Amino acid sequence: MAPKILVILTSHDKLGDTGKPTGWFLPEFAHPYEEFKSAGFDVVVASPAGGKAPLDPASIEMFKNDDISVQFLNNDKSIWENTQKLESFVGKSDEFAAVFVPGGHGPMFDLAVDPISQKIIAEFASKGKVVSAVCHGPAAFVNVKLPNGEHLLQGKEVTGFSNAEEDQMKLSQAMPFMLEDRLGEAGGKFVKAAEPWGEKVVVDGKVITGQNPASSKGVGKAIVDALK
Repeated sequence: MAPKILVILTSHDKLGDTGKPTGWFLPEFAHPYEEFKSAGFDVVVASPAGGKAPLDPASIEMFKNDDISVQFLNNDKSIWENTQKLESFVGKSDEFAAVFVPGGHGPMFDLAVDPISQKIIAEFASKGKVVSAVCHGPAAFVNVKLPNGEHLLQGKEVTGFSNAEEDQMKLSQAMPFMLEDRLGEAGGKFVKAAEPWGEKVVVDGKVITGQNPASSKGVGKAIVDALK
């Protein structure tokens, strides 16, 4: 049987109090999905609310010249418009090889504090499954405690969207917390590319993280490599 990946998408579509929409970020699902499918993996997609997971419209415009993102947008809408309810996957980690959380600002608002998401990610980690995320996706890890009470990220190298990148986006004030800071507070050893927006993929045991959109393909590859 082909390895099966559980992808958790955000259900949150409002960017703080800015009045702007948000959600998940197109290339951060499109590129890993391409890697998963090329490797013959099965992909199952869930979100807290189920149904249509909001795609950040800004990411469509920003990546309109990225062929893989455009193909995914045009050909695979049913994947994110018909997500299953996340709660239905509690207790089912044995059916999967990995869990993956794409970014976009949405996860900062819902997955970071969603108890069902935390429970599922902890379950995957405690069963020795790959636990992975890119950009703002690691927000889903910041409050995850393992059954032994230890934090998921304790002592692990981890990356995610950096403070400098958030500042350059001029969105730090709209965030409920700064991801780089919170990953460190959760016990992680935060590492990042030499320059903002540079590719950075970190593999520490079964925890795989990517810093930003440029790291999306690399995260997908790292997950595939970990499951070979």
